[in-house]
Amino acid sequence: MAARFIVEADGGSRGNPGPAGYGAVVRDGDTGQLVAEAAEFIGHATNNVAEYRGLIAGLRAARELDPDASVDVRMDSKLVVEQMSGRWKIKHPDMQPLAAEARTLFPRGRVTYTWIPRERNKDADRLANEAMDAGRDGRQWEPRKPAAPVDAAAALTAEPLGKSASKAGWAAPADLGTPTTFVLLRHGETPLTPEKRFSGSGGSDPELSDKGRWQAERAAEALAARGSIQAVVASPMRRTRQTAEIVAARLGLEVRYEEGLREVDFGAWEGLTFAEVRERYPDDLTAWLGSAKARPTGSGESFTTLTHRVGAARDKVLAQYPGRTVLVVSHVSPIKTLVRLALGAPPDSMYRMELSAASICAVQYYADGNASLRLLNDASHLR
Repeated sequence: MAARFIVEADGGSRGNPGPAGYGAVVRDGDTGQLVAEAAEFIGHATNNVAEYRGLIAGLRAARELDPDASVDVRMDSKLVVEQMSGRWKIKHPDMQPLAAEARTLFPRGRVTYTWIPRERNKDADRLANEAMDAGRDGRQWEPRKPAAPVDAAAALTAEPLGKSASKAGWAAPADLGTPTTFVLLRHGETPLTPEKRFSGSGGSDPELSDKGRWQAERAAEALAARGSIQAVVASPMRRTRQTAEIVAARLGLEVRYEEGLREVDFGAWEGLTFAEVRERYPDDLTAWLGSAKARPTGSGESFTTLTHRVGAARDKVLAQYPGRTVLVVSHVSPIKTLVRLALGAPPDSMYRMELSAASICAVQYYADGNASLRLLNDASHLR
């Protein structure tokens, strides 16, 4: 069954028009639990434009969580609610393309719009003001540190890098400013990789094999030749740590670890081949292949849970390294998730991607919230 979300969105302008920002939160429609938030300073704009930008950000965040979800949008802007509900015409040329963009994110029948008083929209209003405060101070809004249990995740503590221009590479300037680029490197082989065994965060945490170390060294040479990597962030699992350390040593950089980038937990399937899982747990495997919400047998982690975790890690790294090129060393499932979210693809697209050991992908993230896949499963450095 598809998820049901509540999106609360707001925007503001100090001057109307003036310095403007938006805020949006996404809640689980059944529990009311906060599952995502977004905010941004957007420069000089009107209240109405900022409100529409908040709506778009909230719908985009909901779509990343589940593109098949139904969404109840709640805003204290009577104008936006009535226009998006189709009861009022949209006459202003600044708002027409924003409304059109909002309508592309979910089919019309799966989004409802409800007006709420401002006091019931406090979270979105707070985020919009935080974004405007950040813009006033010459910085971008950053999310607050998450509360427990996410606090157990390792926080990135790197000092900000210098603002010198990137060398030629993935991070080419764009109209929206220099994008943040994630160069996604899958770890090298372990003894389990050629046997195609499930190897997640709940298993034996294997080391790189001799071939895996060779692959990491070849990746390091290729990335050094490219010359644009400015920071290295990795999953804390042994195989990713080893891969990242080999590459970082070649680049002369330190490795920062992010718990949210670890591989999915495959529960009772850890160490088994696909055929062995199909023989022992056929019903669970069928359910897992059919729904992103299904978990592997036992204590396994669903792809929906993985998406929330990886999305939070992505946002944390984006906030830490705006406009930089970051090498992200991770695993098959988290990398596929980042690619899927960048493309706005459905969850079952995870099963339609191939990621070889020590392969490289690249995704660019722009200031307006859009992303662009630049490279997928490049293993030319291993030939």
